[in-house]
Parts: sequence; C-alpha cells; structure tokens
Amino acid sequence: MMLGVRKYQLAILPAFLWLLSLAGCTSVGSIGLMVKTGANPIDRARSGSFQDLGYVEASGCRYLIIGIIPLGNSDPGYVLDQALDQKGADALLNVSTSNSHYGFVPIYNVFSINCTTLRGTAIKFEAAKVQ
Repeated sequence: MMLGVRKYQLAILPAFLWLLSLAGCTSVGSIGLMVKTGANPIDRARSGSFQDLGYVEASGCRYLIIGIIPLGNSDPGYVLDQALDQKGADALLNVSTSNSHYGFVPIYNVFSINCTTLRGTAIKFEAAKVQ
C-alpha cells in the first residue's frame, strides 16, 4: 500500500482533474428596450404606439479553437436581429440576456464556447398618425 492511499482514491484524482478542466461561467442581465440595428429608436418611439407580437428567444454561439480560429457569431446585435426576424418585429421589450462562456482545458485555451441568448417581447412600431 502506498502510504495509506487506496486504489479507488487514486482513480478519483484523474476524474477530479478532468472536471476542473471544464471551467465555465454564466452572467444574466435585463434591458428595457433593444431596437433593430440601423434603426433610429427616437423616431420609432415618437409614434407612441406599437403592436405586441409576443415572446421571442434567440441564441448565437462563437466557438474558438486553439485560441485563434473563431467560428460562429455570439454578438448581441446579431442575436437581436435573429430574434426580431422571427416575427418581423422592430424592437424587443423587457429583454432578458444571458451570456455563457465555457472553456475546455482553459489553461491552454484548446477549445472555448461563448453563447449569447436574448428573450423578450417582440413589438412592431406603428406609423405616427398625421393630424
């Protein structure tokens, strides 16, 4: 016996080190209003009325291989456009955001994933009425 260490205790060490190598974190926040990229939110909001199109959710992920090869898109503007396109909306109200980052073997940055998710109520601004 090796200084009182049993065989099953030695088997746990590689499993623990493997779990430790899968580091990740998630952050969550909320935003009142997100408007389609390229739109002028002040002009859109001046109409004062909008149509509620219902709940939408969209996600985008970016994969980074060996720390230098990016694949995918997790930009919040890109994810917002995906969510708005689902219902032909102009903006999202009561937006909930989450961003997750997972690194596999983070010391060497072999592979990592960064995902952005947006959830909210899709709205379409109505044209201002001329008086």
